[in-house]
Amino acid sequence: MSGPLAVAGATATLARQRQHHLEKGPQMRFSAALFDLDGTLLNTLEDIADSANAALERAGFATHPTPAYRTFVGEGVRLLAERALPEGSRDDATVESIMDAIREEYGHRWADKTRPYDGIAAMLAQLGELRVRMAILSNKPDDSTKMCAARLLPEGAFEIVLGARDGVPRKPDPTAAVEIASRMGFAPGEFLYLGDTRTDMQTAIGAGMFPVGALWGFRDEMELREAGARELVRSPAEVVALVR
Repeated sequence: MSGPLAVAGATATLARQRQHHLEKGPQMRFSAALFDLDGTLLNTLEDIADSANAALERAGFATHPTPAYRTFVGEGVRLLAERALPEGSRDDATVESIMDAIREEYGHRWADKTRPYDGIAAMLAQLGELRVRMAILSNKPDDSTKMCAARLLPEGAFEIVLGARDGVPRKPDPTAAVEIASRMGFAPGEFLYLGDTRTDMQTAIGAGMFPVGALWGFRDEMELREAGARELVRSPAEVVALVR
């Protein structure tokens, strides 16, 4: 679209954004928040570990203790399968087979033990009261991401929920994060990005968002700092304080 219609459309968009900022008040540091899912909003580790171990056991491979999966997860199912398999068994066919088995097993038990972390519901409610607009971006498959968010997180809290989709690069590529910002009508710099891994910090930085590391998640403080976290939070309540 070009000419007068384009100008009118752009003017209307800017007017809506200015009105939004006026309603929120000048004290707000961020207009929007983008969240990782696993290890940030939801503690999914046990269900993921149980699913992967069941897949490995079915194929005759050794299983792993649940804490080991803290370093296996975060970059999609393929890398989860590769990391869980013995080094000598990471050929494409075996990885594909274990990936399929993990997906099947996870479909049976994804909500058995998974729950929001303490304080997440209150954080989301408080951010909503402050008129911070929210979205989720995960490397979990898109259908699983939407299913988890719909079942386990407050209804209507998120404008956009996206997981891994065919044809869209996974995090830490910033493509999907920038897409979310565009769809919500904000510049990336207006977003606080909360995640718990190096992948999340790299995604935030690549997208031009403000990277915040969640210390209750799957990785440690050193990883988050080295990956460029601008702030670290020990509880969801601290996220609300950062937004104000």
